[in-house]
Amino acid sequence: MNTKQSFGEYLRKLREENNLPIRKVASKLDIDPSTLGKIERGERSANKEMIPILSTLFGIEEKTLGLILFSDKVAYQIIGEENTNEILKVAEEKIQYLKNLNLKQGKINF
Repeated sequence: MNTKQSFGEYLRKLREENNLPIRKVASKLDIDPSTLGKIERGERSANKEMIPILSTLFGIEEKTLGLILFSDKVAYQIIGEENTNEILKVAEEKIQYLKNLNLKQGKINF
């Protein structure tokens, strides 16, 4: 797995390696082939509901697909900022704080 690839690039690679036409993968995802094409070109974002379907279709762990998809979302959000490393560090700390806070309060709403 190349974690530098975007989710769309990775999806296109998987689809082509498995000799699947775009229309068949789009049908499995219950989306239009043009929408899948936009996802593969990075013009549109995939959603987390696609992960289990793609995992089954390509025999890839959901965790792997999730890592690529969510790292894309984070990267595109902060790509224009000057202090990306600090943002990521603070975000990691904030996530841990919020998880602990929610566990203490008996909530698990993420």
